[in-house]
Amino acid sequence: MTNKRLVLTTTESMIQARRIADALIEHKLAAGVNIVPHVQSIYRWKGKAEEAEEWLLWIKTTSEAFERVRDLIRELHSYELPECLCLTVEDGSPDYLRWIEDSVE
Repeated sequence: MTNKRLVLTTTESMIQARRIADALIEHKLAAGVNIVPHVQSIYRWKGKAEEAEEWLLWIKTTSEAFERVRDLIRELHSYELPECLCLTVEDGSPDYLRWIEDSVE
């Protein structure tokens, strides 16, 4: 297991996705962020089935930076309850993992 993490969040627009991604990179909280457009989300919210088109962010970071990533997402997000899931990276290319480590403060 590594100290690298993949954090997932969704946004309501590309503008919001870019704002969050840019802030994470600017604050050196993420090595990189992939934005996947036009994700079709189906979910339960306040007792009702809902549907939305969203933008999915894949955020590459470290376990040490995760709390600050989570806090920045919460601060910049428009949703009442923004998605913020942190997945453990078990292994990966040594050079890629080193790039993440070198890019995140």
